Amino acid sequence: MADYIYLIIGIAVLLVGGLVGLVTSTVRRRGRTSTPPAPGTTTAEPRVGDDAETPRDTPTRTVEDADLPTGPVDTLEPAPVLETPESTAGRLVRLRQRLARSQSPLGRGLLALLSRDVIDEDTWEEIEDLLITADVGVAPTQELVARLRTRVKVEGVSSASVQDILREELVTLVDPSLDRSLAVDRKDGKPAVVLVVGVNGTGKTTTVGKLARVLVAEDKQVVLGAADTFRAAAAEQLATWGERVGVPAVRGPEGSDPASVAFEAVRTGIEQEADVVLVDTAGRLQNKAGLMDELGKVKRVIEKQATVTEVLLVLDATTGQNGLQQARVFREAVDVTGIVLTKLDGSAKGGIVVAVQRELGVPVKLVGLGEGADDLAPFDPAAFVDALMGVTAS
Repeated sequence: MADYIYLIIGIAVLLVGGLVGLVTSTVRRRGRTSTPPAPGTTTAEPRVGDDAETPRDTPTRTVEDADLPTGPVDTLEPAPVLETPESTAGRLVRLRQRLARSQSPLGRGLLALLSRDVIDEDTWEEIEDLLITADVGVAPTQELVARLRTRVKVEGVSSASVQDILREELVTLVDPSLDRSLAVDRKDGKPAVVLVVGVNGTGKTTTVGKLARVLVAEDKQVVLGAADTFRAAAAEQLATWGERVGVPAVRGPEGSDPASVAFEAVRTGIEQEADVVLVDTAGRLQNKAGLMDELGKVKRVIEKQATVTEVLLVLDATTGQNGLQQARVFREAVDVTGIVLTKLDGSAKGGIVVAVQRELGVPVKLVGLGEGADDLAPFDPAAFVDALMGVTAS
């Protein structure tokens, strides 16, 4: 009987417990149920960074905003400020100043020797030695001394006359009759093409960049061709020179065929109606045959589209007889039409101008005066001689 009573009590406890749990669950569910939104309203789920209780307002786009960009706006880089190259007149002034500082020992040395009270055979030998040391060359030196001997004997040796005589004879030696103009005018409706050659280390690629500045200062439209594909830095260097004055540079992969790059540069020049295409070439001198083949191919490929109007040989003025040997090799490889002498301001050997002109039979057309961007100037024989002698230009 007692067992029966306990069983009834247990069942009752279970029933009461179940009823209490059911009521509690119902209340919790009702607490989470929200009132449906009114018609025409919208709700937004909280976003990262939003408070669940106070979500951020979402901006509303209107009809006036429909054409505005919604994504991130790119910030355009400002266009590079192009440099303004120096004029030819300014370059010639610098030519006189630089050469007067660096080359005057030659002119002043000659003046000192010729101004002696007595000019004997020893003096003439000293004059010859001074000229040869300055890289004038043996034959030109002998010619100059012979003319000086005659004029000094006939005209006397007053300080004024000696200076005039020396200046006139040096100008004659440099030969002002040579045509030193650059062939950079369009021909047959196509750009003039200037091929720049020379061994590495002479400043060839830098000269191409500086020459572009000279032409831009003359209002020429220029395209650069980086056909020196064997030096990794050459194309990049040339492109940088071009960017500074707004001149495009055409280049190819390192080690690619130089002729194909030259061809593409000329094609680009024709398409853009440029005035001049400047083509930088490789400066390797492994053997004469290889150089001749490569330069010959580059020139032939270019001339399928346009005429090569100028072939400029870049020489380092400080190399003396080595520079003359390079000149001989390039003369055999390609028809050189003009010479560019670099580093002339760093050498007391101004006579290389005379020697290289005699060697090649072509004129010095440009001279490099220093490291500055505009330190490349047209060669002026009279200004050059005045600078050698330390004479102030009138």
